[in-house]
Amino acid sequence: MIDRDLFQLPGSGAIVKRLVGIKILQAVFIIAQAAFLAGTLFMLWQGKGLRWLLLAGFIASYTLRQLLLWLEKRILDNFAEQTAVDLRARLLSKLYDQGPALVQENGTGSTVAMALDGIDEVNQYVKLTFDKTIGMMSVPVLILIAVGIFDWRSAVILLVTYPLIILFMIILGKAAKAKAEQQYGSFQHLSNNFIDSLRGIDTLKYLGLSKRYSKSIFTASEHFRKRTMAVLKVAMLSTFALDFFTTLSIAVVAVYLGFNLLNGRMALLNALAVLILAPEYYLPMRRFAGDFHATLNGRNSFHKMLTILNQPAQPRIEAPLHSWGSTDELAIDSMAFQYPKGTSIKPFSLRIKGWQKVGIIGMSGAGKTTLINLLSGFLTPKQGTIKIQDQTVTTLNLPDWQNQLLYLPQSPTIFTATVRQNVAFYTPGVSDEQIRAALATVGMTDWLNRLPDGLATMIGSGHRELSGGQAQRIALARALLDDKRRVMMFDEPTAHLDIETELELKERMLPLMDQRLVFFATHRLHWMKEMDWILVMDHGELVEQGTYDELLAKNGYFVSLINGMRGERHV
Repeated sequence: MIDRDLFQLPGSGAIVKRLVGIKILQAVFIIAQAAFLAGTLFMLWQGKGLRWLLLAGFIASYTLRQLLLWLEKRILDNFAEQTAVDLRARLLSKLYDQGPALVQENGTGSTVAMALDGIDEVNQYVKLTFDKTIGMMSVPVLILIAVGIFDWRSAVILLVTYPLIILFMIILGKAAKAKAEQQYGSFQHLSNNFIDSLRGIDTLKYLGLSKRYSKSIFTASEHFRKRTMAVLKVAMLSTFALDFFTTLSIAVVAVYLGFNLLNGRMALLNALAVLILAPEYYLPMRRFAGDFHATLNGRNSFHKMLTILNQPAQPRIEAPLHSWGSTDELAIDSMAFQYPKGTSIKPFSLRIKGWQKVGIIGMSGAGKTTLINLLSGFLTPKQGTIKIQDQTVTTLNLPDWQNQLLYLPQSPTIFTATVRQNVAFYTPGVSDEQIRAALATVGMTDWLNRLPDGLATMIGSGHRELSGGQAQRIALARALLDDKRRVMMFDEPTAHLDIETELELKERMLPLMDQRLVFFATHRLHWMKEMDWILVMDHGELVEQGTYDELLAKNGYFVSLINGMRGERHV
């Protein structure tokens, strides 16, 4: 639970100073509260009646202690909330800068869970860690000094038992930490598995594989449940053990005090004060240990975020580029890429000029998405040179290049917002007439007319859901409204659509590609007849390139793809 990275957060130094001051004052009032309560009980034992001044001191000390607890909670709430907001902003900024490649590397489900639930867990982690850590390091010290003033032998007993309990807590804490990390890994696996299955549910149903994948999700969820129960078992065991040993330590102090009282070696007032302070001495450690397990998920989320945030940024090059025109040229020479783990793109060369539709074809896992990410500037090549608009660069992570890109993935994002806000996301200044015209172009007029509030109808999560084809048309309408971007990147935009919907959508998409540079990655061969140039990928290698007729004449891998997919219509 003591995490050095947490204390490197912006503003953590000031918060630590404030909390130390508050905890010291709390310890002072705890000691005063114990002294006043012991004095009140001692006077009653002596038969001198209730001393209202002592009782008032006890009430005042208790009240001031509670006020400090409220102030501490408020300070921590504000700090944790601001930290969570900053982390989410930095995480989203990192994801935006790195592009889809970073999301694909970590898994969509895991990334979404981290940006939503993970932030809330980090919020709780920050509050509990700062509160309990500083409390355990400051309050017991002052209480131990106070106990030593009342009776130094009792202080020695407290001092000896404290590290023994901490040692036992560390042993169980490491076991719980290992279990929690395994559980967090299972959670990420479950998130990614569920999201991937949900995205491909239409395809799975079409292929008759939905029941098999439902069993896969059930198996993953059962695995996650068992790991969660294992974490809870360790957590409950350690909590029980800690409570047992702290209670035993207090009992040892109480027995020692009892014998000293019987032998007349200690004043009753001092014994009462020590007995009242003993539970307070162990309380910060018990609270620390009790909340340790509640922070494990937050700790894992926090370090996963740091791993992403600390990844080296893709190098950006400032190369002034103008909007892509009919005479511009993109020349790539010996470009290659290698993931730390997984597929690679072998060296390839490519020359594209002016307005062209470039198809990228290959089986799943051939490297089409990686190639699209390289061409979009989301990944940095390991080698090779690029010449674009007569400028030589080593990466396409160029602001002026990416500012003219339209990127359409296989699963476009539909925001929880109105139809108007979704369609005009990239062009918020357009009129309602322009939005309706864009929707009409992609065949959404009838759908729009059936909506209860027209363009003001809420769509997205928790509202009116869209089919895969409707979501793709919304994405195309966005692209249609933005006529300033002249380069389009399509990454399997119709992968999850049935063939009839795809062919209907194809008629709407082709006019959008006029007078643009288009890179279209797909495994559907019927698109290739519409392409001016075709790149054929196989296991990360650009094995062929040319026009449709040239590739047919070569009778190479492209032809073998066609022969292997004879079941697909309209090839």
